Amino acid sequence: MNHPKTYASKTLKTQAGDLVLEGPVPAERLAALSFHEGLKAFRPAGRQQEALVDIAALPEGRIVLARFGDQVVGYVTYLYPDPMERWSEARLANLLELGAIEVAAPYRAGGVAKGLLDVSFQDDNMNDYIVISTEYYWHWDLDATGISVWDYKEVMKKIMGSVGMEAFATDDPEICSHPANMLMARIGTRVDQASIERFHEIRFTGRHLF
Repeated sequence: MNHPKTYASKTLKTQAGDLVLEGPVPAERLAALSFHEGLKAFRPAGRQQEALVDIAALPEGRIVLARFGDQVVGYVTYLYPDPMERWSEARLANLLELGAIEVAAPYRAGGVAKGLLDVSFQDDNMNDYIVISTEYYWHWDLDATGISVWDYKEVMKKIMGSVGMEAFATDDPEICSHPANMLMARIGTRVDQASIERFHEIRFTGRHLF
């Protein structure tokens, strides 16, 4: 499958300053920027930058970022699901996973996460994909926000829902391991019916049912 990408950008005014939200950003551009030290939810900022450069270099990989000057302060990633996850078993060339969305703490106010998603889906090519997001409460920064896991879940549903993502039921054991976890997905307007049916099949495999 070809993976055409159309660049989009916008300026977002926040209390911390004007941010540029843009992408998909090519690997060489991403490597030339600095990374805010607060982008450490998954690994130290320097290593996370290396991981995002690798994703940006993939044919299907997409990185949309928020930057203050030449410093990246937030990002969202899109790529094929991990081969160890059930979603890769669908073997759909038009299924992408929103792998991570992170914003450094000083820049979280002002709708940055929502803006990153908005820029992502300004690219009409995204209507050729089913985009999933597996939301696990242990990835959420509950300590910094000071809100309950249930309130955080509602925040995530609202942010993801701003671009048409919906919650879908599944028997995936990791998602089922806690009621705050959820599978969200956006089915693009040009996705064929066979791919949609395959996605629905892979949501329930029955292998973990007793």
